[in-house]
Amino acid sequence: MKITDIHTHGIGGYDTRTTTEEHILKIAAIQGSYGISDILLTIYPSSIQGMREHMETVRKAMEIQQSSVQSHHSGLKIQDTSQKSTSVGPFPDDCRPATISGIHLEGPFLNPLQCGSINAETCIEPTEYAFKELTEGFEDIIKIITIAPEIHGALRLVKKISDTGVLVSMGHSDATYAEAEEGFRAGANGITHIFNAMRGFHHREPGIAGFGLSNQDVYVEIIADPFHLHDRVIDLIFKIKNPDKIIIISDTVKETDKENRRSGVMDDRGKLLGGSMVVTESAERLIKRGYDKDVIMRCITETPQAYLLHLR
Repeated sequence: MKITDIHTHGIGGYDTRTTTEEHILKIAAIQGSYGISDILLTIYPSSIQGMREHMETVRKAMEIQQSSVQSHHSGLKIQDTSQKSTSVGPFPDDCRPATISGIHLEGPFLNPLQCGSINAETCIEPTEYAFKELTEGFEDIIKIITIAPEIHGALRLVKKISDTGVLVSMGHSDATYAEAEEGFRAGANGITHIFNAMRGFHHREPGIAGFGLSNQDVYVEIIADPFHLHDRVIDLIFKIKNPDKIIIISDTVKETDKENRRSGVMDDRGKLLGGSMVVTESAERLIKRGYDKDVIMRCITETPQAYLLHLR
């Protein structure tokens, strides 16, 4: 069974805002200690040069992992920092690190009105020039880009990105229902952490969240820890959506550790910074609440894998 998390920034004191490959490999090791098989490392928006540096670090970590696999198959032994023991997680220290399967760019083409814990100053206008400057040379490892469909120039860029085979997810967005639908028609086929960092649902304007619930062809990410969504909202999502379009993500961050499972990952003002559980823990929580195990496990196995293979 291949457990996949398509949205994680970091965990246990490490995140993707680094130029040190060992930090990236530590994230993979910690995720692996919880039984996660594959991860998409999610890059925070910053300057284009900064994001490129962070993507380059992830690429180097991926190459180290691949070298380790190749040397294992050839009977050779090389030092692999991702195999170092970690005290985090319920699984044995010798379990395999999660495979880094690529990158999820969360921005920088986001709406600063819905920045959440992201620095609003890093949100920029979605131009083809900026997109090329950001992604050139990394096309092989970028799998998902989150973009706000309502901002000027976004629809044209959504179409361009989706035409390349990269998945476009709509998020950090103040889009109306109609604007989200336009983004979908332009080529977007996912919604990033539904209900979080987006226009709220209103009975006269259901917004992007309402679009995500009612359109049965769009995939939705959910953060299923106890803090990002009320349990009854999670229930509502599963009652309305085809569960084969629901992807449980962690959205874990550098500050996520065993100590904040009950308190949440928050700053001093009580703002949520990221998820408090890895996807296996979130799945276990929902199963204990009475959800069908097979349904929930598909949300962290078959469904994210189908999404990553989904081409419109």
